[in-house]
Amino acid sequence: MPQNKRESLIYSVMMCFTMVLWMSMYNVTLHMGGFSTEVLREGWLGFPIAVVFAFCMDWFVVSGPAKGVAFRFFVNRDSSVLKKVIVISTCMVVPMVIIMSFYGGLEACVRSGQWNLLLIIWLTNIPKNFIMALPFQLIVAGPLVRTVFRSLFPEGKVLA
Repeated sequence: MPQNKRESLIYSVMMCFTMVLWMSMYNVTLHMGGFSTEVLREGWLGFPIAVVFAFCMDWFVVSGPAKGVAFRFFVNRDSSVLKKVIVISTCMVVPMVIIMSFYGGLEACVRSGQWNLLLIIWLTNIPKNFIMALPFQLIVAGPLVRTVFRSLFPEGKVLA
């Protein structure tokens, strides 16, 4: 877990990159009806803007309230690291799925021009994204990013 603002910034960039890349490919696959090289191309083309948007939402909108909820209702400073990781990750995934599902709906409406479907696309994307994002965050992305982060930046090496 990051220990200061600088570490949090680096960690957030790494986590957003990982989650947005995976979720972009997943969503494009869902909307195109299957995985193909076209999915890779479309997912990669939309990735840069999506990752910047996701990072801004994570850093400026979601992170503070999510950690506040986690520490107010579910964990405290003395809780085990594993419990804190699971609770904070879950508290981050829920609002990020809602926000990024809306972003995906906007992206789909821009491509198709069918703005009347925005609400339907958004609301149907939320459960589809949640069932992928939470397990991926807890089982793959979280452990992977934490391992890579700590191997690149051992504790105490990134100054506050």
